[in-house]
Amino acid sequence: MLSLGESQNLFRCTIRTATGDVLLGLLRNHSCLDTAASSLDGASVVVWTKNPAEAAMALVELDGIVGRLVLCPPGIGPDLLAHVMEIAEANAVVSDQPRPDEAGAATWIRCQRDLQPAARPARTRETEWVLLTSGTTGLPKLVAHTLASLTDAIRVEASPCMRCSMGCSSLVWSTFYDIRRYGGLQIFLRAALTGAPLVLPDSQEPVGDFLARAAACGITHLSGTPSHWRAALMHPGAKSISPRYVRLSGEIADQAILNNLSAAYPKAQVIHAFASTEAGVAFEVTDGLAGFPDHYIESLKGVEMKMEDGSMRLRSNRLATRYLNHDARPLRSADGFVDTGDLVERRDGRYFFMGRRDGVINIGGFKVHPEEVEAVINRHPGVFVSLVRTRRSPITGAVVTADVALRSGEKGGPELARELLGFCRSSLAGHKVPAVVKFVPQIAISETGKLIRNG
Repeated sequence: MLSLGESQNLFRCTIRTATGDVLLGLLRNHSCLDTAASSLDGASVVVWTKNPAEAAMALVELDGIVGRLVLCPPGIGPDLLAHVMEIAEANAVVSDQPRPDEAGAATWIRCQRDLQPAARPARTRETEWVLLTSGTTGLPKLVAHTLASLTDAIRVEASPCMRCSMGCSSLVWSTFYDIRRYGGLQIFLRAALTGAPLVLPDSQEPVGDFLARAAACGITHLSGTPSHWRAALMHPGAKSISPRYVRLSGEIADQAILNNLSAAYPKAQVIHAFASTEAGVAFEVTDGLAGFPDHYIESLKGVEMKMEDGSMRLRSNRLATRYLNHDARPLRSADGFVDTGDLVERRDGRYFFMGRRDGVINIGGFKVHPEEVEAVINRHPGVFVSLVRTRRSPITGAVVTADVALRSGEKGGPELARELLGFCRSSLAGHKVPAVVKFVPQIAISETGKLIRNG
């Protein structure tokens, strides 16, 4: 497949949003742009839209024609847009928003749902797809992929249910992710290449409203981060959906969230996957357990894995090709592997994710992985979610603290705090046990669906 627009299944795909349906099939003989796509032959184009459905239409229309497509996620303001345009050497911007002064002299192309009849242009190029990293500090990196690397993990011919073995006759995908980030884009491509409907959340849509729409649309496959899923399970609307396939990625899936999802949706296959913008989709874990079996090191098809200095490194056709940023480090090592920065530990025939290398905190010379402590606290039946961080100490330099949000109806207090600390002492080394447990009404997650660990 040279371009997305060459997929025949794509033209059966309907994107369902809170403001109406978008039929991708209409793009076979219509255009969402106010400029002929053929006039952008070979150009570097930034897609900067308020709504994800408009971005999806632009991708379908321009892939195979333009030289480069840069997909801006939510939260990219005009100043950062100018930065992205400079790095991408952009000739044009496709948008459903007014043109800001920061856009400079680049051609501004309006993207809209009011489609106009248009001839279908020839698609002869391998377009470079560029995604932005979701780093919590500093400017994002621009990560270059091809459509082939983005879709290598998608086996359209194997089963429309993505090997779920559920005998699904009608497939309806949905996701908590925004499709302009790697995790969400994977779901959009799965729906598009299988011709399945895709139910998308709109910007700022309350989780209850989204769950109600998802239920009304009969979603069968739903994906998100563990934080997305925790928020959903806390809402009464979680009982209105009956997915047959539940997918987690983007954060460590601890045993508590996997158990909670299996209990909430006993007929669903609960899968957690490892994927990143740079490394692509590496593998899926289907046994309902946290971590992954150690035989994956040798048995993955199409993906090579090795552990070096405690971190997981990957090599496959799914890797990004490079960073566009001139000041970025090389994306791959000399032997072609990507260092994911995710630290793992082998125990009893299984590897467990410990956290990010850059997220390790130092307590009196000892290393602490916040995610390891959180996984223990989250096992308590009264805990909704926890966030572990450090606080300055005049003696050790820092101490471990834990913010804990409780399930509805649970009350925090000294007795529960002592119980949680007992949980930690029974499973963790002394330097990892929080010195302070603070009960909070909620713990914020970012636009990427991950816990906000800084600030």
